[in-house]
Amino acid sequence: MNSSVLDLLPTPLKKTQSVDSTVSSRSALIRKLKQEDGQCWPSIGSKKRREESDAELEERLAKLSSSVEGLLLHIGEDPTREGLVKTPLRYAKALMDFTNGYEVNLEEIVNGAVFDEDHDEMLEVHIAYIPKGKVIGLSKLARIAEVFSRRLSVQERLTKQIALALEDTLDPIGVAVVIEATHMCMVMRGVGKVGASTVTSCMLGGFRDDPKTRDEFLRLIGK
Repeated sequence: MNSSVLDLLPTPLKKTQSVDSTVSSRSALIRKLKQEDGQCWPSIGSKKRREESDAELEERLAKLSSSVEGLLLHIGEDPTREGLVKTPLRYAKALMDFTNGYEVNLEEIVNGAVFDEDHDEMLEVHIAYIPKGKVIGLSKLARIAEVFSRRLSVQERLTKQIALALEDTLDPIGVAVVIEATHMCMVMRGVGKVGASTVTSCMLGGFRDDPKTRDEFLRLIGK
């Protein structure tokens, strides 16, 4: 992966980088990623996984299962005992399902469901945007969010990825994405803060530049 791709991935802006220059360069970088791999923010091996044959998938599952067997052994379990014999394969299949966002192409998700319209009202969903001549099918918003959430990531990056994907697809006046999530690492171990949640947001265009528009969106979603 080249340095320009790596520069896109972290969530904070560089200290020497202005907001305007960052926004103007995003679409070009995203398009470059699509041209290189056909996906957005690919990881090493994601294209191979997307295109692998049934035999290659079986080999991948076998390797994952073997790794899970090793994990069970190292915590003091017997993976050959009754009740655990099929656990490694089940775990491997579940892991592949939970991370199938690596196999999905964003353009296939959108699939032409972008329509010409002549209004510019703000549309309120979990993901909000102010259209500039085009709107997208509502189900596609959920699918775009699902694609990126089924990849290994952090909440801050997930929030930005969804916003940038919409910005690149629709070229809207503004995009706003707010995510509230409970992190099990805070609930099940460590500090043990049951009920704690983390809220992240990414505001682009009109939502970043116009406080009234941003406040309207946050008020509508109760934030």
